[in-house]
Amino acid sequence: MADFFRKLRKKLRRRKLLAEKARLEGKNTGSRASVHLGHLSRRNRERLQRILTISSIVILVILALYLFIEKRTYNDYRILEISEQEDIVSTKYVEMDGKILRYSPDGASLVDKKLETVWSDIYEMQNPVADVNDAMAVIADKDGTSIEIYDKNGSLGSITTSYNIIKARISGNGLVAVIMDGGDATWINFYASDGSLIAENQTKIDDPGFPLDVTISPNGVIMMVAYQFVDGSETTSYVAFYNFGDVGQNEDDRIVSGYTYEGVVVPQVQYLGGNTSVAIRDDGFTIYRGKQIPEEVKTVQVDKEIVSTFYDENTIGLVFKNDGEEYLYTMEAYSADGKLKFREDFNIPYTTVRMSGGNIMMYNSSQVTVFDGKGNEKYSGTLNGTVNDLFKIGWNKYVLVLDSGVSVIKFV
Repeated sequence: MADFFRKLRKKLRRRKLLAEKARLEGKNTGSRASVHLGHLSRRNRERLQRILTISSIVILVILALYLFIEKRTYNDYRILEISEQEDIVSTKYVEMDGKILRYSPDGASLVDKKLETVWSDIYEMQNPVADVNDAMAVIADKDGTSIEIYDKNGSLGSITTSYNIIKARISGNGLVAVIMDGGDATWINFYASDGSLIAENQTKIDDPGFPLDVTISPNGVIMMVAYQFVDGSETTSYVAFYNFGDVGQNEDDRIVSGYTYEGVVVPQVQYLGGNTSVAIRDDGFTIYRGKQIPEEVKTVQVDKEIVSTFYDENTIGLVFKNDGEEYLYTMEAYSADGKLKFREDFNIPYTTVRMSGGNIMMYNSSQVTVFDGKGNEKYSGTLNGTVNDLFKIGWNKYVLVLDSGVSVIKFV
């Protein structure tokens, strides 16, 4: 019996030793695992740190590159494409949906960025003038009776008016408004893109006045007209909004809203985009907004004589003569809601100023200056040849119309 208990105690001690050994080995294994897991955690932290560092460097490089491009001023140019077979004397040019519409008394054609012809059309006019809205264009024979309507694929329709044409404007969906001289009265007609008559409106010098300008909303529902008349000894302007949709059918002459400005001349009206339009006055401008019944939302008045204006869907620009001796002119650019974006003094003896591709183009027969929409000068210098026109057609790409031909150029 004693021998039995001795063997049992020995067996229990052995099990205890094995258990202790297993415990110690498990502890060591766990320690090694912890050390390994800690090593992986540090490696992940280091990897994450490298990723963040590289990302920060990339962001800084992109930001520096953006600021460099944004602030960079070019001093020279390079010719990319050239077309010398152009009748510059009788041909005029206007940008159209990223391309160039060229028109003359004999016809019109659309050319792409490589100056290759997309389409061409033949007509006969004495004094063609064009209006373009995105991918739609109207060419009218001023003081004549012929009108041609085009889109990016070519001719859509023709119109022969009953009276001589004063001005023709087109909407983004192809509707055309035409001011015509009827002798004792003036007519404003509204046409579909195929040339069919939608509406006609007779105006007289005293009611509601002589129409100076007309524009159409992008959806073709609203026609905006600026009239001028004399009230006593004072010149007065009246801006009227005609609605050719359901909302206007019960209104007199379809006028859904109108605004009178005493002692003010309104030579230009324009839809900037969407439901926003502007009346450019001789003392500033007024902004309107409304899809069916446009309302006056803001007027910006200035106390200097306005010598030039320019605009696109995002910008309204005014140029004044500068009273100081250091600079000839001051340019102010406003956002579409009437907030001042920037003011710039300059000495450029320009003959033309307008917006093209978001840039402000100023030039005379030999000198060109280009500002971006924030007022940063992108190019200033002289060009070889007599400059007739300049359009932006892409990032740092421009169509330059000279007396010797047409070129696509890049500033360098």
